[in-house]
Amino acid sequence: MQRISPVRSGWQLLKSCCEGAAKQVNTSTPTSRNYSHLPPPPPPPPAPQGHKSFGLLFDIDGVLVRGRTPIPEAKQCFRNLVDGNGRYKVPVVFVTNAGNCMRQTKAEHLSHLLDVEVSPDQVMLSHSPLRMFTQFHKKRVLVSGQGPVEEVAHNLGFQDVVTIDMLREAYPLLDVVDHNRRPKDSIPPSKGLRPIDAVILFGEPIRWETNLQLIVDILLTNGNPDNSWSSMQYPHIPVLACNMDLLWMAEAKNPRFGHGMFLVYLESLYKKVTGYDLKYEALIGKPSVVTYNYAELLVRQQAERLGWTTPVKRLYAIGDNPMADIYGANLYNRYLQASRHTKAQMQAKSGGGGADSLAETVADVPKMTSAELGGASSTYGAEEDLPEGCSSILVCTGVYSRDQQELPTDTTQTVTKQRIFHGHRDFRFDPSLTQPSVIVQDVKEAVELVFEQEGWPLH
Repeated sequence: MQRISPVRSGWQLLKSCCEGAAKQVNTSTPTSRNYSHLPPPPPPPPAPQGHKSFGLLFDIDGVLVRGRTPIPEAKQCFRNLVDGNGRYKVPVVFVTNAGNCMRQTKAEHLSHLLDVEVSPDQVMLSHSPLRMFTQFHKKRVLVSGQGPVEEVAHNLGFQDVVTIDMLREAYPLLDVVDHNRRPKDSIPPSKGLRPIDAVILFGEPIRWETNLQLIVDILLTNGNPDNSWSSMQYPHIPVLACNMDLLWMAEAKNPRFGHGMFLVYLESLYKKVTGYDLKYEALIGKPSVVTYNYAELLVRQQAERLGWTTPVKRLYAIGDNPMADIYGANLYNRYLQASRHTKAQMQAKSGGGGADSLAETVADVPKMTSAELGGASSTYGAEEDLPEGCSSILVCTGVYSRDQQELPTDTTQTVTKQRIFHGHRDFRFDPSLTQPSVIVQDVKEAVELVFEQEGWPLH
């Protein structure tokens, strides 16, 4: 079976996708917060002179909120992050692996919880980079998750969308784990659907048994449940998965299962039935590099709206999950270092300069896998002024807790062979990537530390 070629990546594609998303936000149906019709704000204050510019990437669950309850320090933190006119002092982007809603909805929710204005173009959900995957937008896709998954898919650019419920209705004999959902009396005929071309996994569904059964049906029948199962259909049709979080933090004392746990189930079932590994066309969301590429562009756009004329030099990613937020930020930092190395080499070849010192810093770094890149360019394109680095800050208000686990300061001693890896199957267990730049108690302390380090006034 012919595979669809890998995603076309590059900065211009990222930029055009983000700009398209912004247009969709501005032309969408008005809601209780209509950002596009607000009066123009006063001119933004210039960035403090003599300081390097920076941007902030905030995780949401476990950093700003626990379920529907805001973490008290988060409100105070964001009151300090805006000026008297409600404008942010630095570019702020919210990067979450959640994906069961629209960006507008998440922005309104954050605005209400934090008592500051959050616009949709400051919000990045796990599925946002799917706008880049244009080669799938005209294909027939099966979407899995909960919430307005069909609306989300159309908003991302997918034109021919089939939901799990639509598939159940067309084939009423497929979903039979729950006896109450089995057909009563006579056996209804199948309505049939045109074959599915790809499967998109947005997030954890409500009825796991239903989604697992029907997705396996689609993979083993080459997208057509009218066919018989066959492990000869390998590699199977493309699967794109968003949100690899095994665990996440809500109001409960202990972490809850995330979409990463659903992926473990799906991978195990497929392997058990066929003897083959489930393959992903792309793994999107933290900790993949493409997610941070997309987030960095949003930071760049926020900087332009603040009137900044110099490139953002450093990103600070604040999160609560070592295996998602910290791993992802450190992986992206590694990507940035490799990008700088590539750019230095190009300049050395054209201008006769040397890039030896930087080469030494990245020479021993292993090449990133396609899963880790998530669709980003593996050649570290140097056509743009990317940030110099990305620092990772771990807070203790979510998945990670100092009471339950302690990360040694010496990265060579961080992990023993017995340590459990909560990352995705296709990501390498690199202990150094789970080591944060710094550990703080909460998001307020994190932001204060960043501003102090950058020499910027916060109050």
